[in-house]
Amino acid sequence: MLNSPSQSQTVDFAKIREDFPILHRSVKGKPMVFLDSAASSQKPKAVIDVLNQYYENTNANVHRGVYQLSQEATDAFEAGRRKVQAFINARHEHEVIFVRGTTEGINLVASSFGRQFLQAGDEILISAMEHHSNIVPWQLIAGQTGASLRVIPVSDTGELDMEAFDSLLHERTKIVALTHVSNTMGTINPVKTIIGKAHQKGIPVLIDGAQAIPHMEIDVQELDADFYVFSGHKMLGPTGIGILYGKEKWLNQMPPYHGGGEMIKTVTFAETTYADLPHKFEAGTPDISGAIGLGAAIDYINAVGRDAIAAYEHQLLEYGTQKMLEIPGIRIIGTAENKASVISFLLEGTHPFDVGTILDQMGVAVRTGHHCTQPLMERFEIPGTVRASFALYNNFEDIDRLVEAVQKAATMLR
Repeated sequence: MLNSPSQSQTVDFAKIREDFPILHRSVKGKPMVFLDSAASSQKPKAVIDVLNQYYENTNANVHRGVYQLSQEATDAFEAGRRKVQAFINARHEHEVIFVRGTTEGINLVASSFGRQFLQAGDEILISAMEHHSNIVPWQLIAGQTGASLRVIPVSDTGELDMEAFDSLLHERTKIVALTHVSNTMGTINPVKTIIGKAHQKGIPVLIDGAQAIPHMEIDVQELDADFYVFSGHKMLGPTGIGILYGKEKWLNQMPPYHGGGEMIKTVTFAETTYADLPHKFEAGTPDISGAIGLGAAIDYINAVGRDAIAAYEHQLLEYGTQKMLEIPGIRIIGTAENKASVISFLLEGTHPFDVGTILDQMGVAVRTGHHCTQPLMERFEIPGTVRASFALYNNFEDIDRLVEAVQKAATMLR
């Protein structure tokens, strides 16, 4: 084993690991190594406790009751919104829309923006590394409006072809929708540059931030993003809660996505008038506990410090990449210069599913398959990859266990 890189002088990441109860369990008789945080992160006890406390002490519907429990629930729910606003530095609290996750946020924008602004002959610009959640919604609205989808190519290293982007950005482009960080390769895209170029032509930009929000500081005003979407469950929060940030000017022009309670001012059989932001896009009873739990996750991340998390995860990535490349027959998919903490790889002469199965027998949890990026797999002419993704609760011993398991898989399968 190589000497592990030095950890932060101010944050004890070994102690942080103790905050995550699930990491103490065993799998197949071995201590579990969880390396699938890109799919869904584990939850600290602070978040779990807040969820329990809500259901034990505060459970009531929001915005609809004058009684104390409802008022307490409403206060806690809206406090969650304000925490998100501060976390991403949104200009206005009402620019923060609660949704079920990144997928619903993108669907909301594609449907609502598309119905308002897209028509036959218009173009939607995405990239070849997009998650299916940032492909299919745009295909659906393109089919409804007569618009078409254009795709920015990806290089052999897993980076966007920026010259192609420049040539694809023109007067027919009505929106750019792009991932901030590739869920498959870890590539960090130059989204600020892309947003700036699009804005020079008056084109709005949606950023899929699902894989970025857990790993780096996001300032939507500094980025100047028109829309930014992410999920709570990838950033230590509960499942079923996510955020759509949208600039006020766009959200006010877009029609509602869902109809029902909460999103209305008045309803008659003749017509309905809609509520102001953010409630215009929050029909029905929301995920109250999810919003409160997401606020607790934000508190936890802030307490650790986003810069410290990013620096530590970069150490894990560098150490893991070095160790994996020492294994004969390893091919890493995605070797961009600027990467988040993801290693997506193939072992020569084996199928990713077989490798993942052997790793599971050794207590190592990784993701195998196409990672909801089938067009990207076609680009690299591969069936899928094995993906190991790291978070603040992982350590260098986890990586050593991964390497040991991959070496065993190589011995068994080749």
